[in-house]
Order: sequence, then structure tokens, then C-alpha cells
Amino acid sequence: MADNFDLVILGSGPGGYVAAIRAAQLGMSVAIVERERLGGICLNWGCIPTKALLRTAEVYHTMRHAGDYGLKADGVSFDLDAVVDRSRKVAGQLNAGVKGLMKKNKVKVYEGVGRLTGKGTLTVTQGDKTTELAAKNVIVATGARARDLPFAKADGERIWTYRHAMVPPAMPTELLVIGSGAIGVEFASFFNDMGAKVTIVEMLPRILPVEDEEVSAFVAKRLGKEGITIRTEAGLESLEAGKDGVVAKIKAKDGKVEEARFSHAIVAIGIVPNTEEIGLEALGVETERGHVKIDGYGRTNVDGVWAIGDVTGAPWLAHKASHEGIVAVEKMAGGDPHPLDVSNIPGCTYSRPQVASVGMTEAKAKEAGYEIKVGKFPFIGNGKAIALGDAEGFVKTVFDAKTGELLGAHMAGPEVTELIQGYVIARQLESTEAELMETIFAHPTLSEAMHEGVLSAYGRAIHI
Repeated sequence: MADNFDLVILGSGPGGYVAAIRAAQLGMSVAIVERERLGGICLNWGCIPTKALLRTAEVYHTMRHAGDYGLKADGVSFDLDAVVDRSRKVAGQLNAGVKGLMKKNKVKVYEGVGRLTGKGTLTVTQGDKTTELAAKNVIVATGARARDLPFAKADGERIWTYRHAMVPPAMPTELLVIGSGAIGVEFASFFNDMGAKVTIVEMLPRILPVEDEEVSAFVAKRLGKEGITIRTEAGLESLEAGKDGVVAKIKAKDGKVEEARFSHAIVAIGIVPNTEEIGLEALGVETERGHVKIDGYGRTNVDGVWAIGDVTGAPWLAHKASHEGIVAVEKMAGGDPHPLDVSNIPGCTYSRPQVASVGMTEAKAKEAGYEIKVGKFPFIGNGKAIALGDAEGFVKTVFDAKTGELLGAHMAGPEVTELIQGYVIARQLESTEAELMETIFAHPTLSEAMHEGVLSAYGRAIHI
């Protein structure tokens, strides 16, 4: 006899557990199936614990530069085990929080591996025990995993994925980071600040390739000043792990292959969606390059089967998954939510310096045929940034010259991952340059640079 629900969700990451809570609020009976830990990769092995590590690196960097603030801190060092332990405790605290939210909202949690067996039917297997579930609707929120190099799979000893890098058995001395998206750059920044000699290898012409070109160039220059070696337009020919480290053969743009030795390597070349062996094929759910195809509400081509989060494709971001979950649940409940607008999803990289953006880059806006106005304001003109001792970076805005629509905003520098939400809200409210210029920004704050970035696009910047 199957356990019956209005909704069963496969996966409890930031998409799955948020969808479960919203469905419960709307009066649905809800079950969630999780094969590992509530909160999924983001909470346990991704977004949250990495930010704990990066915070440690930031504090350590500041302590080593105490003299810049008129302070003395001699003999500063760190305990790697304690650093990792703090990160794991942060993840554990939030995992317990999700458990509490499931209980509070009367969401039934099934631990085990879930598989669709028919329309509205599933099995959950844990060890020798199998439980049958039935539901009017199913949301697939199974997420994704790190992509391995085809010729050198991660072993957790010398070749790491992001998951291994969060619980390193030892501090790398010479670290190779393969890939320069947000994950690669964040780990490069962390281990560099903790004392490792870091090299980034990227196949494309620039690091952080999805960001605005000026942002990419600025971050590359800053990371270079911090001692990180960056090799763009370079491919990895081979990577061999040994007892004492790894040997990499790196092919440069000119075709020359160089052999280099490192103590460890981190592979950050993308993700693979978890769509295998969960029953999608038998139901005829359409996929594209492994990702589930959905409409703007999370509906697949099969009635009653929905999908959200990393399993549906780019951008692979926790907040995108959460929003998709809410949209899907409200739609299946008979509501009329707005379909997901990917252009309003902010992207953040929590390295030092931080990077944040939303909307079109300058290049993309031009490609789309817009006549544009571009504003740029450096943090060196912002009093709060100077007082913080972190005045490198800038704010860049891109406007439609004809309508005043904010097409995009791009920032690099202090706390920009917090600041970006102001521009996200502006885009959601369809604000034009007029509303943004007339908004009063508190002084002294970093957010004043956002105001100046808008003013600059129209030749009205005050402090440059």
C-alpha cells in the first residue's frame, strides 16, 4: 500500500526544501525524498560551507595586514583542522535548521534513493527497505554533481572536486585550479589567502567568462597581484596523480606543452545533472544534454512531473532553484505566478575581490542591438570603501539609451555580493535611470557607489 501525498519532491536542496515549505503553506500534503542530507549540496557541501571557509581566509588576510589599520598582530597562524571543523559546524547547524522547518511545516521526510516508477508513483529504497509513494504531482529536484576530467578522475587525495576541497586532508603547497568559473576562482582565492601557491588554468580567453569583460580583467589583475598565476587559453593535456603530488601537461595557445608539478589539483570544469536512474526515461520525460526540459513554470512534457534547480540547466544557482520551486508549486496549486525570468537572476562570486552581476553585459547589450549608455564608478571615490581599507574595484551600469531601462549591472570590490540586490530589485520593478538617480542613498555607505554608477552613465557623477 503506497503512502499518498499531493506532492512528492525528489531532492531536498534549496529548490526542493523551499518548494516543500511553500506547498505546505498552500495546504498540500507533502513528502520529500533525500538520499544524503537535508539541504542538499548547497547547504552541506557548497554555498554555505565554502562561504565559511572564505570568511576564515578573509579574517586571516586582515590579521596579517593588521598594520594597515594601526594594529599589531604578531605570529598569526592557523589550524587547518579547526578551519574545516568550523565550516562543517556551520553546515551542520543549517542542516538541523532544515530538519526543523520540515517538522514545523508537517513535511514527511523519506531517507533513501527515490525513483519514479510510473505516473504519480515512486519508490524509496534504503538498504533492504523499499517504500511505495503516490502523488498527484512530483517535482524532480535532484541537482547536479561535479564533472570529472575524463582522463583523471578525482581521488580525494591529490585530485579534488569542490567537495574534497572543503575538507582537505592537508594544506596544498602548490595548487592547480582547473577552470575559472565562480567555484574555481573562489577556491583559488581561499587557498591563496591561506598560503598556497596557486595556478589557474582556463581554456577560454579570460577568467570568469560569463562576467563583463572589464570585471574579468580587473579580477585577473587583482588575483595576479595577490600572487596567483593565471593561464588563459590553455588546455590540460594530462594530469597524473602520484604519492607526492600531481604532474600536469598544460598546452598553451601557441601549442607548446609544458609539464608542471603541483601538490594538489582542484577540478572545477562544470557539473553533470543527476538525471540518471531516477525513472525519467520510462516516463518519457524530455531531456537535453542531460538536463530536464521545462517551461517557465517548471513543467516537463509529462503531466504531473515538474523539475527545478540544477537538474534543469543554467544558471546553476541555489537562489534560482528556490525561486523555481516556489513558482512551480504556486502554478500547480492553481495560482498565477510570473514565469521565471532568467535575466533577473543575480550571479555572485565570493572571492577576494567579490564579484556580482545581473542582466546583460555591455557586450551582450550591443549584440542584442541596443543603443546603450554605460556608467562606471570606482570604489576609490567612495568614502566608506576608503575607510574600510578596501577601495579597489568598481560599479558598472548598462542602460538602454532610448528608454532608460537598466539592462545590466556589474560590480567587483568590497561586499558587492550584498549590494547587487539593489539592482536586482530595480530590474524587477522595471525602474529607469530616473527613479534610480532620484533615490537617496545613505552616507557613508558602499551603496553610494551604486548611485554614482547610475549617475555616471548620464554624465552626472559627483565624486569623479
